Amino acid sequence: GEAGTAGSGQAIVWRNVVLMGLLHLGAVYALSLVPRAHILTLLWAYFCFLMTALGVTAGAHRLWSHRSYKAKLPLRIFLAAANSMAFQNDIYEWSRDHRVHHKYSETDADPHNARRGFFFAHIGWLFMRKHRDVIEKGRKLDFTDLLDDPVVRFQRKYYKSSVVLMCFVIPTFVPWYLWGESLWNAYFLASILRYTISLNVTWLVNSAAHMYGNRPYDKNINPRQNTLVTLGAIGEGFHNYHHTFPFDYSASELGLKFNPTTWFIDFMFWLGLVTDRKQAPKEMIQARKERTGDGSA
Repeated sequence: GEAGTAGSGQAIVWRNVVLMGLLHLGAVYALSLVPRAHILTLLWAYFCFLMTALGVTAGAHRLWSHRSYKAKLPLRIFLAAANSMAFQNDIYEWSRDHRVHHKYSETDADPHNARRGFFFAHIGWLFMRKHRDVIEKGRKLDFTDLLDDPVVRFQRKYYKSSVVLMCFVIPTFVPWYLWGESLWNAYFLASILRYTISLNVTWLVNSAAHMYGNRPYDKNINPRQNTLVTLGAIGEGFHNYHHTFPFDYSASELGLKFNPTTWFIDFMFWLGLVTDRKQAPKEMIQARKERTGDGSA
């Protein structure tokens, strides 16, 4: 229905609207602090952004949602900590929503159904109660593997305190303690601005990458290849590929292009912390392109 309320019984969650509004205002204000901040603070904010991103892309997304590779305990602990820095719900909830998004993509059971427009897919879905289809169909999927992981259980149990520590305290404390940045600047730049940007970059995968770009693998689905999203979301913009081959640990054709998350997983493989990287074979990709692609690649 219009604005997603008529007929679907989706009430607006005003608390989220207010909090997100304040967060974005804080981020706009933070931009004014950039010229006055220590250069190391800006580099630290960027480092936190990269860690935040990996907690989502290599962690909640490729490891836990899709099981596209296996990670040893030390890496899973690092990814869970990075994921708490991302503050996008705990790994269990994130992965649950994401699996439902893949299985029921672009239907009412998709938590951020892109057919309801850019705004809904980007942030609007967080402003309203879940569509009843999301809840009903989500119940039918199996998520036991997630709770079988002690790291996921631990993060879920201590989620609030882990977010306070990883998303707000550590990013603020380090610049103040190590190079005498003001707590004010450190908080607004390394925490608020970094958090807001990382949220929007993640959301662009749900909005822009479902609307703008080409579809070389499957022209019958909405997700597209979007270079801009790839740059922002460190390798998550090859979205037509990812929805066609969701089990592929690279979330893109290997060796294809810029994909820092894949480089990270490969580096961890080299260190012996990653095993069983799943990939779509070249022949399978080629056959799929010829059968359902839009001929753009």
